[in-house]
Amino acid sequence: MIIKLEQVSDENICNFYPEDNIFEGEAIECFDSKTLKKSPLAETLFDIEGVDRVLITKNMVSVKKNKDFLWEDLAPQIMSEIIDFIVTGAPMVIIDKNDSSQEIIRKIISLIDARIRPTLNKDGGDIEIKNFTGGILEVELTGKCSGCPYAMRTLKEGVEKILKTYIPQIKEVKPYKSE
Repeated sequence: MIIKLEQVSDENICNFYPEDNIFEGEAIECFDSKTLKKSPLAETLFDIEGVDRVLITKNMVSVKKNKDFLWEDLAPQIMSEIIDFIVTGAPMVIIDKNDSSQEIIRKIISLIDARIRPTLNKDGGDIEIKNFTGGILEVELTGKCSGCPYAMRTLKEGVEKILKTYIPQIKEVKPYKSE
């Protein structure tokens, strides 16, 4: 079993990519005792001292660590736990079809932090969530992305595509227009 590691621009976040999809369902973020009940894998990962947040998608486990810990110490333990769940076939996530808007927003923020923001930051840009209503997510691209002629393409072919893949409640991502 091979798990690929990817550190993002935030040195406290590392993404773990197993060879195959790890579950079918929506992304889930775990950061407290209530959300931990939704994922036996996250519950196990939180037993590792230094783990602060876990985001699980169908093909990735993103872990945010406490700044006082080193990835050299945490990564082998995290990989071992992920492999144990894959090999034994134990459920990683308990699927709940009744997500509230707040939980969806937390998933959006976590996914942006893990998959979108690092790419934008590399080009001198960033993204801000402005509104989420009725499946429509309004965001503002900032920094160098705000004046980029490819901003709309980035928004639709990058941000929207990624978010819709992992969070089916999102119907569209569009630029925020202040009134």
